[in-house]
Amino acid sequence: MVLSDTSTGKPKNKQAGNRNPRESFSRQSMKPGLEARIAATRILAAVIDRKTSLDGMLDPEHGNPAFLPLNDADRGLVKAILQSALRHLPRIDAIIGQLLDNPLPEGARSLHHLLVVAAAQMLYLDVPDHSAVDLAVEQAGGDPRSRRFAKLVNAILRRIGREKSALLASVEDLPCMPEWFMQRLTDVYGEEHALAIAASQLEPPTIDLTVKSDAIGWAERLGGQIMPSGSIRLDRFRGSIPSLEGFDEGAWWVQDAAAALPAQLFGDLSGKRVADLCAAPGGKTAQLVMAGGNVLAVEQSKSRLKRLEGNLARLALSAEIRCVNLLAMDAAESFDAILLDAPCSSTGTTRRHPDVLWTKDLSDITKLASVQEGLLRHALTLLKPGGRLVFSNCSIDPTEGEDVVSRVLADDAGLQLVPIDPADWPGLEMAITPKGEFRTTPAMLPDLGGLDGFYAAVIAKT
Repeated sequence: MVLSDTSTGKPKNKQAGNRNPRESFSRQSMKPGLEARIAATRILAAVIDRKTSLDGMLDPEHGNPAFLPLNDADRGLVKAILQSALRHLPRIDAIIGQLLDNPLPEGARSLHHLLVVAAAQMLYLDVPDHSAVDLAVEQAGGDPRSRRFAKLVNAILRRIGREKSALLASVEDLPCMPEWFMQRLTDVYGEEHALAIAASQLEPPTIDLTVKSDAIGWAERLGGQIMPSGSIRLDRFRGSIPSLEGFDEGAWWVQDAAAALPAQLFGDLSGKRVADLCAAPGGKTAQLVMAGGNVLAVEQSKSRLKRLEGNLARLALSAEIRCVNLLAMDAAESFDAILLDAPCSSTGTTRRHPDVLWTKDLSDITKLASVQEGLLRHALTLLKPGGRLVFSNCSIDPTEGEDVVSRVLADDAGLQLVPIDPADWPGLEMAITPKGEFRTTPAMLPDLGGLDGFYAAVIAKT
């Protein structure tokens, strides 16, 4: 299916209608589709040059000012361009580099991003080449920073159109990850597994559902397959989630198969006081409630808390909800079970969030690991003797997982790791470490569409 370019409506507010004063475009005179390309270029620059998270900039109400005025079709196009550009960035850069006689000038970052946006459409999307070329040349000509390079833009992109197959073949062995991250994966997992993780990142993400009951029945109704985690996977689903059977009645919720694992490690929670300490958006809270727990859902972000409340309401599930920083919780308030799905670098979710690879670095991983350790140490003070805490996150770097747990356990003889038994997890045995921790990576279960990278460990207070 060819992605459509459409003209856009009026800006929703003054901020949304603002444009870069260095660009000589007016919205009224723009060619259809040009505003979407300009938005994609500005947002790509914010990700690459200013390390800004993509999700926030694509928020339909509070996103980037270049994104907000676009209609739904153009917003969809911008998202597709950015996902493809970020997912394949090293290969796109390599191809552009092959076609340049000389490197672009140091100050030509806007030109670089313009070329990446156009090349992503031509190489990885079903946008007609002539449309991508024409609009990129128009965009370059309207930007004083890039105007003198308009002919160069035209020449490079036309060569991409003519030599597409050969150019793609020339970069097919190049991992689509930053060098620092690829080296880190190799150091941790070895070259073969690291390359498999890099390859999996190029696959489109799947949609997984956690159901309240009757997984087999819902898999049949929705045309999905049951994963080893018990989740239902909708293979290559591209429709509207709210339109699916069971959404309105709250029969299921969207949750990656790997993300569904930590809450399951508690087993039956009937009659137990349970805390979900970083609860939004609420998928794990729902699992804990369904397991029988008397659940307190803790979230310090008011906006994320509203999302959690909305999700639980749709699912017709009840939990006590509290807007507070978990570090402010008093140790006198104790729980039989605690789930701490801690904030992390999210490096296990790059299929869904390819911007993570370009907005984070090793220093971020180290800083976040320190935050996680502080949260875990405090969370353990809230755990009753004999209780269990599950610590998890969606990073694939052991700095944020195994290393944090190892340090905490080493400092307190009253804590112990409860090994996860591979026999209890048929189909996921490969994801359980020799110590008995969960460690999924995106390279696992390739025949089923892969998994997000996740870490989870069970800690008992004796």
